[in-house]
Amino acid sequence: MSLTQSRLGTLPSAAPEPRWTARFWAVLAVLCLVLFLDGLDVSMVGVALPSIGHDLGMATGSLQWIINGYVLGYGGLMLLGGRTADLLGRRRVFLVALAVFAAASLLGGLVDDGSLLIATRFVKGVAAAFTAPAGLSILTTTFPEGPQRNRALSVFSLFGALGYSSGLILGGLLTGIGWRWTFLMPVPLALLALVVGLILIPRDRRTETGGQDPAGAVTLTAGMLLAVYAVVTAPQTGWTSAATLAAFGVAALLLLAFVLVEQRVRHPLVRFGILRKATTVRANLSIVALMGSYLSFQFMMTLFLQDGLGWSPLRMAFALLPVGLIVAVGSPLTGRLVNRFGTAPLIIASMTSLTLGYVWFLATAGSSPDYLLAMLPSLLLLGGGFAFGYSAIMAQATEGIDDSEQGLASGLVQTSGQVGAALVLAVLTAVIAQAGDSGGDFTAYRPGLNLVTGVAAIGLFLNLVPVLRLRRR
Repeated sequence: MSLTQSRLGTLPSAAPEPRWTARFWAVLAVLCLVLFLDGLDVSMVGVALPSIGHDLGMATGSLQWIINGYVLGYGGLMLLGGRTADLLGRRRVFLVALAVFAAASLLGGLVDDGSLLIATRFVKGVAAAFTAPAGLSILTTTFPEGPQRNRALSVFSLFGALGYSSGLILGGLLTGIGWRWTFLMPVPLALLALVVGLILIPRDRRTETGGQDPAGAVTLTAGMLLAVYAVVTAPQTGWTSAATLAAFGVAALLLLAFVLVEQRVRHPLVRFGILRKATTVRANLSIVALMGSYLSFQFMMTLFLQDGLGWSPLRMAFALLPVGLIVAVGSPLTGRLVNRFGTAPLIIASMTSLTLGYVWFLATAGSSPDYLLAMLPSLLLLGGGFAFGYSAIMAQATEGIDDSEQGLASGLVQTSGQVGAALVLAVLTAVIAQAGDSGGDFTAYRPGLNLVTGVAAIGLFLNLVPVLRLRRR
């Protein structure tokens, strides 16, 4: 492997790309459908939150847990999910978790208690923490590294964007019928994916034959859950409150205990040597910048458009739709671009597009941003950032990783995205809360926009540094 490839990412391959068999397409279709459901579920439920609160008598502080309960389960258990897939078999873990996802969706649409609804969301997050890394590792082990994998990842990302975009519109339509349909609609699609997956996904052997690491699993999972919980609750309890500081302190002790355990056990849950690859570390930091900045920007715009300007959920969904459309159009091209230019240039282009999108909004928004002048150009640039970045980051995070650790690498990068997004969103929420009620004036949201712009700019800087170093050499 050349110096450039080892430090920057995938280089172009001159070998012709083999034709995919029907089975390859079928396996990819199942994986794409599950990712589609993830995007669909997140965006639909977000649109339905006001109706859920009115029907179940849930205050705003309780409603946030419908989203954050999912984040806690997803972000806190992602690494364990990836390692479990390596230890027990990707197919088995993927299908069992998918069945749990379908059952939790069904229960969520039937319960009449807010606490039970939050519990089903947590269970769905746990299920997604196993389906996501298992599904991605099935993809990365089914399709060889290089043009085939890059192409598969671009198709994979396309369906994630389509799910998110569809969820915005369907959430607005279904909420008009009844918010429960936003929970029930994914159930038949999940069952379809489960049946097709049972038939078509090939059986795989366990890629890791080592023993389990219960102490590592407990300390890592508890530490991650408590850390995410502390971040999510800090805006309400106060960043310097005794409860927040205690939660962060205990989480730090648990994660320190995890590091000590992993250095001593015979079969560690996480091999820290995987972080010696500069491209792996950089990909994990890049996904934090990508997910953290955009999801926080979307949350901020949702509050401003609905609460500040009084827009309906459906109108807001159509306003934010250009991001998903750009990703849907651009993602199929990303695989070819990665093959030609490598992952590093695509990630740099992604971070540049994101940063420019936020900077444009800062420059043009004023106190009452115009949609055509301020919002739409920014959304198009943000969509370009996702289209260029997501697939390239996933390819960079898993390239050069042995098949026995593909689940670990997949879980690691997705954990970084979820936990990073939760962290940035929590800080943004605290910043907005300090500004108070905007009353339709965007000025109160400007500190939050400064935050997401800074996060994207840091992501751009981290990816430019190794390129500049290589050029100097």
